[in-house]
Formats: sequence, structure tokens, C-alpha cells
Amino acid sequence: MKYLVTGGCGFVGSNIASRLIGRGDDVAIFDDLSRAGSESNLRWLRSLGTAEFVRGDIRNTNDVEGMIRRIRPAVIFHLAGQVAMTTSLNDPRKDFEINVLGSVNLLEAVRANAPEASIVYSSSNKAYGDLGGLRLVETETRYTVPDHPEGIDETMPLDFHTPYGCSKGAADQYMLDYARSFGLNTVVFRHSTIYGGRQFATFDQGWVGWFCRQALEVKSNPGRDPFTFSGDGKQVRDLLYVDDAVDCYLAAARNMQSARGQAFNIGGGMANSCSLLELFAMLKKKLGTELRRKQMPWRHDDQKFFVANNAKATSLTGWEPRISRDAGIDRMLAWVGECLG
Repeated sequence: MKYLVTGGCGFVGSNIASRLIGRGDDVAIFDDLSRAGSESNLRWLRSLGTAEFVRGDIRNTNDVEGMIRRIRPAVIFHLAGQVAMTTSLNDPRKDFEINVLGSVNLLEAVRANAPEASIVYSSSNKAYGDLGGLRLVETETRYTVPDHPEGIDETMPLDFHTPYGCSKGAADQYMLDYARSFGLNTVVFRHSTIYGGRQFATFDQGWVGWFCRQALEVKSNPGRDPFTFSGDGKQVRDLLYVDDAVDCYLAAARNMQSARGQAFNIGGGMANSCSLLELFAMLKKKLGTELRRKQMPWRHDDQKFFVANNAKATSLTGWEPRISRDAGIDRMLAWVGECLG
């Protein structure tokens, strides 16, 4: 069986590719190497074993069509994308071209050349907008949502906000409609926060990794500037360690017959939920160092609460997270510490 990972030198893509390489599978990796850290991830993947690397741009129809026609993969994990909300506000057209046009390029290439292939697409919780209609209860460290004790499920109405939400949400819907209209085997994952090794986090994407990096830098240089984070710090996400995310993608591929044409909310679940303030406190305790913080304005259309209810994915595929928030943060700190030297 031939596997293709688009965006295979990115964070989640490289972790999926490494798992497949480790199993001895036939793997092709497609990436344009534009994101910081992607070349490092490619070197790492090449050190693990044999995989075909195809350098190309998901926006380029010829790049995508030629690759699918030649490789004819059986399973495609589609992770090539523009991943930051702030970047989408700065350049909406580029965000659209990568996330929407790129996904349609892939769907059309598969429809013409490999119609039996399975496609698992990485969408986003941002497809639900700012979730401003939720009844929130504010505590000392977080927002809670009493009406959704197990988290947000897939019955929540879609409501695209920001160019990023529009582009990820539009591609999400194209994936589902190509299953309805053309019979393709597609699955959509609406992710919350994924974190872990091979994530080169920045201030606007990958907040768990970014917090871990800042905390370690403060430990080595206590006089540095304080943490900055947007909003009041009580906004909540559920944390999914990347190894669990990889398990989820592989489970979807194995269970495509029952999962095809459906969207799933995917995350660490309520047990692994965390606010910014709570992660801040965890890092102070784990590193045994004083951390200062500075509050910045709220980000545009930021969700005050999103925790995925994984029940649908668990019932159809048997998947559920295994790595606890505490153990995952320890692993994240260890990896970031290695990067910092």
C-alpha cells in the first residue's frame, strides 16, 4: 500500500511520515519546504529510512496532478496548508490559494487518477467560528461550558470567521462534498490543539510549544522579557499529543468504509483541557522558576472555549487519546530543550 503525506515535512505530517517509515511502509512526502523547520524535519525523516520526497506547491495544479498520476497512492494524509489565523489576516489571498485551491487541486487529481484512494484531511475547530453563543462560566483560571460537559461535538453549527476559518472550513466542506458528489473516500478532522516533537512553534501558531520555549528561555535567562499572551488567559483548549494524533489518522485510514464522508472533532478531550493560565502555572512548577506574564489584546475572533468531544471518532474507529496532558508537556519540554541546546 502506497501512502502519501502532503505537508509531510510539517509538524503533524512529519510525525505521520516517521510512523509509516518506521513500519516499513511505502511512503511519499510532498512539501514545498517553505515553513520554518521543514528542512530540518526532512533531514530527520531521511535519517529514519527510505521515503520518496517530492518538492512541489499544493497551489500548482501541475505539481499535484503529476504527483498523483505517477504515485497513485492508496491513502493520502492531507496536511499541506496555511496554518496561522494571523497570517490569513495579513494575506487572505495566499491563505485561500493554499487551503482551498490546494485542496481542490488534490481532490480533482485524485478523482481523475486515483479515485479509490482514501483522503484524511486536517481541518480546524475554527470552522465553528468564535463559538460566541456558548454559555460560559468564568472561574479563577478558565472558562467552563456547563451545557457541553464532554466538549463540543459535530452537531455544533459551522460558522466561518476570519480568512483562516473560511479557507479551512471551505476545504473541509469540499472534502465532504466530494464524497457525496463523486464517491471519493474522504474524512475530515476538525482539530483542537496538537503539540509535540518536531513542532517549530511561533508566537502565532503552536501555543503550547511556544509557551514551553519561552519558559525554558526564562529559566536560562531569568532577566528576559515577560511572557505575552492574548486575552485574559482563561481561554481553554484540549491538548492532543502528536503521537495520539498520528494514531487517529491511521485509525481513520483503517476504518474508511465506516468513516468516509464524515467530519470528526478531534482533540485531547476534557481530561486534557487546559487554559493559558493553567499551562503557565504548570510550567512554573515543572521548571521551578519564576515566570512573569504580560496581557495583550484579544486576538480577532478568538474562541474562549473549545474542547473536542471525541465520542463519534471513538465509536466509529476505536481511537481515543492515550497520552495525558502532564506526560505530554514533559515530552514537549524535553524536545524544545534539545532544540535550544
